[in-house]
Amino acid sequence: MSHSVGQVAGFAGVTVRTLHHYDDIGLLAPSERSHAGHRRYSDADLDRLQQILFYRELGFPLEEVAALLDDPDADPRAHLRRRHELLTARIEKLQKMAAAVEHAMEARRMGIDLTPEEKFEVFGAYDPDRYEEESRRRWGDTEPYRQSQRRVASYTKEDWLRIKAEGAGNTNAFAALMDAEVDPASESAMELAEQHRRQISRNFYDCTYEIHQGLAEMYVADERFASTYEQIRPGLAAYLREAILANAARHTA
Repeated sequence: MSHSVGQVAGFAGVTVRTLHHYDDIGLLAPSERSHAGHRRYSDADLDRLQQILFYRELGFPLEEVAALLDDPDADPRAHLRRRHELLTARIEKLQKMAAAVEHAMEARRMGIDLTPEEKFEVFGAYDPDRYEEESRRRWGDTEPYRQSQRRVASYTKEDWLRIKAEGAGNTNAFAALMDAEVDPASESAMELAEQHRRQISRNFYDCTYEIHQGLAEMYVADERFASTYEQIRPGLAAYLREAILANAARHTA
């Protein structure tokens, strides 16, 4: 059974002009001609075309495709193995590309959806994207991080302003207790620590007492966090730490 050039073009999803070109360069010469001289392709020709298109899809130049297909020493089974190896490598490459695109999409979707002007209005000189890579590296495989990213993905400028105001209110209340020389293990300081934990749970992720204790240690150990609190009140980072630890102890005892 033979097929016309138009039929083959339709089967293979190529143009008639492409088939004419393959014939002209000797890459795919049709096995038959009609009485009128028109090209007629056999099933074997279609098999060869399939192989040509496979190698072309992988980016092989036509000259190399011809050399591969016309090698007299080529074992058909070895040829199939070669195609399988190439296809497997292509799949792996595409999977990696797809994963990279997915990560980019996730980063975009999970990012803070604010204009530069709105970011400045909410965060001032602090750039929330500056430490994103570090956060992803340190906590990206944890559920609290994923939960936080899911939540903030939908936050508007008004949401961030509300969260900023809540945080500032809590911090200022701690500073006021310090000014009054109230013990960080007092009932009032522990209540503020509990408020701090609940604000995190409400706005970002489920902040357990264990997680809250870890944050308290980081507020003192990480210079970036410590300096933020120290600019408000010298010793505030340590005061906040003591209050959080005392509050966690009374709830987990």
